[in-house]
This record gives sequence, structure tokens and C-alpha cells, in this order.
Amino acid sequence: MLSRLMSSSIRSLDRECNCTVRLLDDSEYTCTIQRDAKGQYLFDLICHHLNLLEKDYFGIRYVDPDKQRHWLEFTKSIAKQMKSQPPFTMCLRVKFYPPDPAALKEEITRYLVFLQVKRDLYHGRLLCKTSDAALLAAYILQAEIGDYDPGKHPEGYSSKFQFFPKHSEKLERRIADIHKTELIGQSPETSELNFLQKAQMLETYGVDPHPCKDVSGNPAFLAFTPFGFTVLQGNRRVHFLKWEEVTKLKFEAKTFHIYANQKEDKKIILTYFAPTPEACKHLWKCGVENQAFYKLEKSSQVRTVSSSNLFFKGSRFRYSGKVAKEVMEQSAKIKRDPPEIHRAGMVPSRSCPSITHGPRLTSVPRTRRRAVHISIMEGLESLRDSAHSTPVRSVSHGDSFMSSRGHMVDGSEPSTSAVISDEAYSPSDSVLPTPVAEHGMEMPLARHLNGAPCSIDEEKESEAGASKEGQLADYASGKRAMRMVRSRQSPASDVEELNKFVLSVLRLFLVTIGLLFALLLLLIMLTESDLDIAFLRDIRKTPEFQQFHFEYFCPLRRWFACKLRWMGGFLISK
Repeated sequence: MLSRLMSSSIRSLDRECNCTVRLLDDSEYTCTIQRDAKGQYLFDLICHHLNLLEKDYFGIRYVDPDKQRHWLEFTKSIAKQMKSQPPFTMCLRVKFYPPDPAALKEEITRYLVFLQVKRDLYHGRLLCKTSDAALLAAYILQAEIGDYDPGKHPEGYSSKFQFFPKHSEKLERRIADIHKTELIGQSPETSELNFLQKAQMLETYGVDPHPCKDVSGNPAFLAFTPFGFTVLQGNRRVHFLKWEEVTKLKFEAKTFHIYANQKEDKKIILTYFAPTPEACKHLWKCGVENQAFYKLEKSSQVRTVSSSNLFFKGSRFRYSGKVAKEVMEQSAKIKRDPPEIHRAGMVPSRSCPSITHGPRLTSVPRTRRRAVHISIMEGLESLRDSAHSTPVRSVSHGDSFMSSRGHMVDGSEPSTSAVISDEAYSPSDSVLPTPVAEHGMEMPLARHLNGAPCSIDEEKESEAGASKEGQLADYASGKRAMRMVRSRQSPASDVEELNKFVLSVLRLFLVTIGLLFALLLLLIMLTESDLDIAFLRDIRKTPEFQQFHFEYFCPLRRWFACKLRWMGGFLISK
């Protein structure tokens, strides 16, 4: 009896697993779930813990052992999606950025989005000029410490806060001046809303960059925003397609295609190459979900999409959530007392600290910075070919152009090329967003003369506590990228295209053989079976079928029977 109880308890333990979810304020939520529990169950537990109703903007992200990030699918089992053994480690993140944060119904939702965008600012996904950076940092300062108080905030107090990896004393003074004079009396919720409204106007709002290369081998970063599809190269947004213009997203192995129709019936195809097939599939699924969420009017319009054309073996995927319009309509129906918000305030964060009591980066000796830089770059080299969906290596900035295959492209128009920053931003110097000076390209030279800059680790989004997820964003300054009119494939691309062509021909051949086999089975049914089905009976009565049956099929059947009897006798005689 005791052994039976012990075995049943062991089996129950085997059916359970522990999950740790890191929240946006870097606190952790730990729970025990059944092994067959679906992602929706865990997501509902987290939303209940946060008292969050406008939850469709959020998602759960995890990292597999190959350092490839994924969004947890709510309709599938958690254990089947994870490629490692429990306990599982995941992160709550904003998956779909609200197009207008001011339109959110509840303050708790705005606060969580504020934490995400603040994280983006810290980790280099939200690029901005120095003037914008000073205002954004002042909003964060006001939200966390309130009004300026000379008794509590001595001279240089803003230098203790680290909103960016490195910033000059001039920028610190600008942040403090704005905080002292322009934001007096603003409550935390007002400052957070103003922060979001300012961030919303930046071109990289909502950007989660995926590292890719164009057809000429130049690094690029693809991203999906609430307003459309974006291509970043260097310090420029070289391409932007509204969701209404995007007609199809497709991937084959490591190749990603974007089909779009622009004004005046101008059809374009953009082609990029991801580091790995898994990264390309993740990019495609993110694009499909974002397009469905922001473009469609109703979730009933969502259709299952395939990653490739007919005769190609491809992935199939269907977005399972609500669309943006439905989320807004559902939010308008919320009627409850506003939930209490426990702001993180001055508590330092592991991956996104809002306050750091160490010295500024400029106070680090030059030799030490160089040694740190070398050690960090060794780590970057080892992660260079990893399947992160964030920038990994430095890229060269240059004139805007469109990467396409076999299509004439001209991306040098002012309307399609928007400067993101006034200098080439290089997270190989720092993975965090350096606010850039507004006097052109003098800052990179000055920064180089001051010694090699230091890198800072990205936020930790590892699965099962194994690997750090480094968001190693990398927009390096370098030589200008050539403008492409008709880009030619590299030899490796030619071989890859040839292999894909041979594979497609082989698949077409196999499909043809299958169709012929199906026709043969139908012919046997017509001639040999006694099935009394209407359409079979009508076919049998036609003169053409009777002529075929007696003049061709019957002699062929007798010939096969004779050969089979001869082979049988030959084998028996041996």
C-alpha cells in the first residue's frame, strides 16, 4: 500500500513542472503547472497575478538552448514547445506595441508598456537624438523620484542615473535642467504617459530588430512596428512598408521574402537572408502575427498561412489571438476601479536599471575600457552566428536602398529614407542606445580619441537559467553601402538557388508520380471492381471506355498475368 502511494506521488511529480517568468520590472513569478498545460493557462496566471485585463498586447518569450528566441504559443502545450527540461524560465514582454498608448483604458497597462519602452531605450532598440534622449530621460526621472528637491538631489544627481550606457556631462545637465524646470508637479502616471507619447513619435518605437543580410551580403535589421514593416541599415531607416501595402510574407530555409504593392500599382519584392532557418522561421511568424494584429478588422478574417508555394514543403501557421481593433473595443467595456500599481521606483534592475550608483563610463580609465572592450568583443565573435532575433554584429551605414532579387529598386528617395540619428550608432561600442550629438559626425571621432568604448551586457532572457540572451544590437559606422539597381547574387547565393531549384523539380516529379498512381487506382476501380456507383456506371457505358477496355486494357492485363505466371514458375523451379 505504501509503495503504491509512493509510486502515485512520483507519477504526479513527473506530471508537474516549475516555471519562472521574469516580469517587466524584473521581479519573478514562479508557479507549478502540469506538463500538458497549454501556454494560455500560464499566461492567464500571470495576468491574474498582475491584475491585468488589457492583456492582448503582451506575450511570453523564451530562449531555446541554441539562443534562438521564441514567443510561447498559447494554443500548444508548454512542455512540447520548450526544448529543454524543467524548470522553465521565460519572460513577460510587450508583443504588440499599442499604436496610441494614450488610448489604453487602464493605467496598469500603460505602466507595463512604459517599463517595456524604457527597457527598449536602455537596450538600444529605441534610437533617438540627444534632445529627445534628454526629454525621455527627464520623464523617467520625474516618474521615479518626483519633483526636484535641492535637499535630496545635490548637484550632479542625474549622473547617478543610467538611462543609457554612456552619456556626457552636457547631456546630464540637460536632463537635470528639464527635470528641474519643465516637469514640476507631474505625477508618475502623467510622466509615464508623456514618455510614451514622445517615444511613440520615434521611428524605432516598437522595433524588435532581427539580424539579416541583403542579397549583396550587407547586414540589415528587419523589424515589425504597429505601423508597418521596417528595414534598418546603419543609422538609417532605409525602407518602410505600411501594413496595408504588405501582401505576402514567405520564407524558404534562410531566405525571407516580403511582397508588397505600393502606390501606382508598383509591386516590389524584398529578399533577405537570416542567420539560420530557425531564425528565419521566427522572423516569418512574427511578421504573420503582427500583420494580422494590426491590419485585419476582425479575428474571424485570420487565415492559416503557408510559408511557401504549391509543391514546396513549407510551414503552416495561424495567428490565434484578437486583432487590434477588437482589443480596443473590448478595452472600452472595462468597468472597474483602477487596480493599485506597485511601481518599482528606485529599486535597481538586473537587466534594465533605472539608477546606477557607480561612476559614469567617462570616469573609467582608458586602458581599463580597452581591456573590457576586447573581452566583450571576444564574446561577440562567439555569438556572431547565433540565432538571436536581435542584432549581432556591426553593420555599415550608408545610403538607403532596397534589397531585392531580380527587381529594379531605387531606395534613394527622401520619402523612403529617414535618418534615425545624427551619427552612425554602433552598439559594438555599446549595446545600449547612445544619445547622439546634433552637430553631425564629429562625435564618433571624439569618442574614438577618448579610447575604446565599453560594452554592457544585454538583458538576460535565458531559458532554464542556462544562457544569457544578449540583445547585441549592432549598427556600426563604416563605408557606405552601394546603391543597387539590379543586384547580383554572390556565388554562395547562386549555389543555394540552384539547390532550391533542383529540390523543387524533384518535388514536382514526386507529385506527378503520385497523381499518375492515383489515376491508375481509379482505372483499376473502373475496370475490375463491381462498385455500382453512379459516376462509375456512367463512365463504363461510354463507347470510348468500352473500346479502351477491350482493345488495350484486357490485352495488357493478360500480358502481365502471363509474365507473373512465368516468373512464379521460374522461382518455384529453382
